[in-house]
Amino acid sequence: MTRVAELVAYPLKSCDGVDVDRAVIGPEGALRGDRSYALVEAGVDPHEASVGGGGGYVNGKSEPAIHRLRADHEPSGPTDATPTAVTLSRPKTEATPADERTFELPEEGDALAAWVGEYLGYDVDLVRDPAGGFPDDRTAHGPTIVSRATLETVASWFDGITNAREMRRRLRPNVVLDECPAFWEDRLFADHGEGVRFTVDDVDLIGVNPCQRCVVPSRDPDTGEEIDGFRETFVTKRRETLPKWTESDRFDHDFRLMVNTVVPEGSWGSVVGVGDAIEIRETTRVGEDGTNPPAG
Repeated sequence: MTRVAELVAYPLKSCDGVDVDRAVIGPEGALRGDRSYALVEAGVDPHEASVGGGGGYVNGKSEPAIHRLRADHEPSGPTDATPTAVTLSRPKTEATPADERTFELPEEGDALAAWVGEYLGYDVDLVRDPAGGFPDDRTAHGPTIVSRATLETVASWFDGITNAREMRRRLRPNVVLDECPAFWEDRLFADHGEGVRFTVDDVDLIGVNPCQRCVVPSRDPDTGEEIDGFRETFVTKRRETLPKWTESDRFDHDFRLMVNTVVPEGSWGSVVGVGDAIEIRETTRVGEDGTNPPAG
């Protein structure tokens, strides 16, 4: 039976993740603490900014230098990845020395922003949303899901990617599944207007769409160096290996991998954990926006 092999939260958006054994599903459906903090250009409203790059967020899409920051988080608790502190390490640049510093959060948020801004060469703000966080998909807030076999297969497409762990760092999923074939997670979405209801142990989730990828997976997660022709190779291989079960009008192009989900409100506050079994229940209707389950 397909099971959860790894759970990963990313407390500071676009920085290193933290592995957890169990996680509470927070308000809006995200793992508690996932993307609870983010960096934005100074003065930008994060709820109005584009997450696609060039729209105010200081993320891997818009700022390659962010890949060279290392982050070590102190989670609030065993099921809550909201950081109480983060230790950041930055490399030497022409303007700044190599440095490492620990910031208590939220008390030293302004100091963290100033330190990162000094490294980047422009002013940034650290913003916080302890409830729903700052997910890339603003309507499908639930955990993102991929299988370990998928990570291994996609890693094999590129000479510069050595293993599934590195591919995980590039794709940044919340949930990694095991005991299933590559691309099994494609079973967790259907056509527009539909979602696939499934359970993690006894917690309800709904898979709604295959995640549209960006430039981030093409970049080395430590250096930001980009693999030439990454998108072209990915698209070709994805089409060649597309399983029969991936038939969906949501799969409108081949630069998609991983599944975005929503979590019904009745499952908020539930706990999911490594080792939990995944069971597909049914195809169900979703709302007009293509994500949220309709009321009733």
